Amino acid sequence: MSARQHPSDVSGRLNTGVAHNARVWNYWIGGKDHYEVDQQVGDQVSTMFPVIRDVARADRGFLGRTVRFLTADCGVRQFLDIGTGLPTLDNTHEIAQRIAPESRIVYVDNDPIVLVHARSLLVGTPEGATDYIDADIHHPDGVMEGASATLDFERPVAVMMLGILNFILDTQRAQDIVRQVMASVPSGSYLVVTHPTTDTDLGGEGNVGAMKFWNENATPPITARSRAEISAFFEGLDLLPPGLVSCSQWRAENESADITPQFGAVAVKP
Repeated sequence: MSARQHPSDVSGRLNTGVAHNARVWNYWIGGKDHYEVDQQVGDQVSTMFPVIRDVARADRGFLGRTVRFLTADCGVRQFLDIGTGLPTLDNTHEIAQRIAPESRIVYVDNDPIVLVHARSLLVGTPEGATDYIDADIHHPDGVMEGASATLDFERPVAVMMLGILNFILDTQRAQDIVRQVMASVPSGSYLVVTHPTTDTDLGGEGNVGAMKFWNENATPPITARSRAEISAFFEGLDLLPPGLVSCSQWRAENESADITPQFGAVAVKP
């Protein structure tokens, strides 16, 4: 682990008095790694934006489908999962290594509570590798340097950025970070993104008030983006069918899956 820290080294960074995204998200998907303040903020956001739990579950379902697709259908054996969040069932390494035990996965997060739980992420197959680095996507050089200890950047890598770019408030900066990360991986690599939106065609108008409340009562601050802004993250890459859609509908196993205001897409670097 690059910049590895023992859980006891990061306990002093925990702030249990302010709701934090990783813990609230864990609450929304039915996890147990959260505090009372996370539940309170999560419940209020749910009241203001009732589909948020559906969004959280849809995002998690998208993760499973994309990892299975990339591993089984595209032959990907390396994953860089940036913005890991708290571990739960069917994490990226579990899905990939179930299909291809030799798969190598690096998780990236800078949330101290995720670091506390990092040990559970580091249990993978003996044939493959599973690692965790304490790094911040705002500093992509550090992310890629840390990941290079486990991943071979001469071979294709699937870069997972699920629900993370929305915490980079400046859109140009977010685009630059994506370009910098994808410039570090070879042709045949993939970019996987989910991102919240306020676009009305996905029913995202309710996000406006909920995000305002979040930014006043929780951390880190968040922003939504339009279809056009999210599409720009894939410039220079080839979007795979069905393109940029509600993440609940991306290669959905159930054709009648409800639309959720969270875009999702997968693209390959030519």
